Amino acid sequence: MVLKRTNPALYYLQRTGFYLLVIVITLYLLVPFLWAVLTSFRKSGDLFLPPAQFVGAASTFGNYIDVFANPNFQKGLLFSLIVAVGSVVISLIFGSFAAYALGRFKFRGKSAVLYIILAVSVFPQIAVLGGLYTLISNLNLYNSPIGLILSYLIFTIPFTVWVLTSFVRDIPGELEEAALVDGASPLQTLFQVLFPVMMPALVTTGLLAFINAWNEYLFALTFTSTNRTVPVVIANYSGATQFDQPWGQIMAASIVVTVPLIILVLVFQRNIVSGLTAGAVKG
Repeated sequence: MVLKRTNPALYYLQRTGFYLLVIVITLYLLVPFLWAVLTSFRKSGDLFLPPAQFVGAASTFGNYIDVFANPNFQKGLLFSLIVAVGSVVISLIFGSFAAYALGRFKFRGKSAVLYIILAVSVFPQIAVLGGLYTLISNLNLYNSPIGLILSYLIFTIPFTVWVLTSFVRDIPGELEEAALVDGASPLQTLFQVLFPVMMPALVTTGLLAFINAWNEYLFALTFTSTNRTVPVVIANYSGATQFDQPWGQIMAASIVVTVPLIILVLVFQRNIVSGLTAGAVKG
């Protein structure tokens, strides 16, 4: 406001530059998604039209009808849902208990454990792919949802533990003391007092674990053959010949699997922001 009074021209120039930058970034992020949406409503022949004619071409729901009529896509949706929900549930169960122990109890080597957990969470997938494939094959878990869930837990549990531990540290100890004075057991204190307070962090880590499992491609491609997740199913879409790609169906399928994630993020956006900011206070 001081700059507005002392140098109005510079103030409005800065404001204009700021809004132009916001518009450019927004267009950069939204145009590919909007183009994918348009492609999903266009016939195959319309994709080769000039941009102006392509945008004004007649819309059709044929691509969506073909996608939902595809049994492989239906099976992939169900399989992806089972794997994603299983990964979230197991991650939150084990991650919350581990985070409570790391955030509340003092023991030797706790810092080392946290740093090891952080290192595992940022480890590249390709580095463990070979050994993990051998392990899953020897356990007869290849092409099963359990094998895929276990492979995802290698990365989702460490991230969940790290975020929830930081959140647990910020919870006042007086809450537990008051519950214990009222006669609550440690488990009752955990489930009835701490978990409700941890809800923003639980929603955040659960949603991120769901998105990771829903969109993951490398493990799903390697550890399955017939039971495919949605990303692998979409990647295997093919046309009548090897040179024919049904881009309309590919984009329609991509929109179908993306929209639920967008809805989840919009619904829980406040929990996500509060969960991440609270978990980032201490580390």
